[in-house]
Amino acid sequence: MPLRARQAVSPGYPGLLETYHGVFVNIMYTLKCNMKRSFLNKPVNASCQFFVQYRQQDPAPMKPVRCEITPASIRAAGGGSRPMPHFQVYAEIHSTVCALDSPLTGKIRVDECSVPIRSIELQLVRVETCGCAEGYSKDATEIQNIQIGEGDVCRARDVPLYMVLPRLFTCPTTTTPHFKIEFELNIAVIFDDDYLVTENFPILLLRSK
Repeated sequence: MPLRARQAVSPGYPGLLETYHGVFVNIMYTLKCNMKRSFLNKPVNASCQFFVQYRQQDPAPMKPVRCEITPASIRAAGGGSRPMPHFQVYAEIHSTVCALDSPLTGKIRVDECSVPIRSIELQLVRVETCGCAEGYSKDATEIQNIQIGEGDVCRARDVPLYMVLPRLFTCPTTTTPHFKIEFELNIAVIFDDDYLVTENFPILLLRSK
């Protein structure tokens, strides 16, 4: 029994969005079937959830980003006036435009640090923005955390960054009239006294080769 359904298109939406499971935004698709039977028999109902995934597009151009994390850069970004240890960390992301089927890669290097380091972590964060009558609500939640360095790492030595994106909790960066789904990457350096410094990289996720 062949089945064909016409896709409903709403103003401002290009078509079906990719399946996505978030905190405040969920995009799910379900097929429901109802079979009515004779008067004395109950109807039979069944449902099946399916995933929507875009076709792969041509590869996007690489957009590498490099930065140095120092006490001066943290203060310039509004990190407060609390006394900080002396440190200089170099970070590099190979591209902030990322294919969902490819890992995020880069490297980090601790050039100088006056205190011991406890841990270096790579955090993937989703930012969901929802519209309502009172305005917009914007919430960020961490969906993946990978420890890339444990203990007081060697100085002047490149540490590779490598993160595979989780399928259920990521989707192409999406903007609609009523909500947005965006993603960010944080590099967090935790010192031995629990002092934490982070560097944030907004990233663009695409379904590309």
